[in-house]
Amino acid sequence: MSAYAALTGAGYRAQIRDKATLFFTFAFPLIFLVVFGVIFSGQDVDETGRPYISYIAPGVMSWGVATAAVFSVAFTLMQWRRDDLLRLIRMTPTRLPSVLGSRYVLALAVGVVQAVLFVGIAMLPPFGLELNGDWPLVLPALVFGITAFLTIGVVIGSVADTPEAVAAIANCLMVPMAFLSGSFLPIDMLPSWLQTMSRILPLRYLNDAAAAALTGRGDMGDIVMGCGGLIAFTVIFGAVALKTFRWSNRA
Repeated sequence: MSAYAALTGAGYRAQIRDKATLFFTFAFPLIFLVVFGVIFSGQDVDETGRPYISYIAPGVMSWGVATAAVFSVAFTLMQWRRDDLLRLIRMTPTRLPSVLGSRYVLALAVGVVQAVLFVGIAMLPPFGLELNGDWPLVLPALVFGITAFLTIGVVIGSVADTPEAVAAIANCLMVPMAFLSGSFLPIDMLPSWLQTMSRILPLRYLNDAAAAALTGRGDMGDIVMGCGGLIAFTVIFGAVALKTFRWSNRA
């Protein structure tokens, strides 16, 4: 068995054994869907007649998938380094691409299941999300989004030495980004200068691509631009991750 397969299998078994974390990974974004769905049920946002759910569902889904990607790899790398597992792995023929690749495929699997579950529930009568004909195009947006936020998680997991530090850094990054990128309220409701500033946030690009694909709130250009922006952020944070990655706290 290859090192990549062994690490992927071990990571999968660890995830399904941690039932509390697994449950809240899927339940957390659904809580926001239920809260916002109940509060704004039947309300239209603007003169187009679009229901509020068409604005909030893609953004909350994107935020949930991105947050899961960040936290999963950040906590894992911090714990493995703190317990000296990474140092032991380094002493074997296993290389960094196998370590990160095993976390990547698990993050992709979790993200896709999250998205399918979220959209399926959002389409139920109490919420009434209606999918656009181009909805399958949300898949590449999710893949690029998970990739970008995974690199952010690698950076956090490399610089943080305790679970408290991981949670603090990740939350300080992801919670404000959700509000500034249009995950929790339509981006059009923000002041124009904040709308412009949100262009430096990776979640804005995932939100735009997901909204255009799922609900038609945008066009193919928004999907392409969103995916392109996520690729750019992947390159930037990937370079930072390679510079900050540590195999051991002793180094």
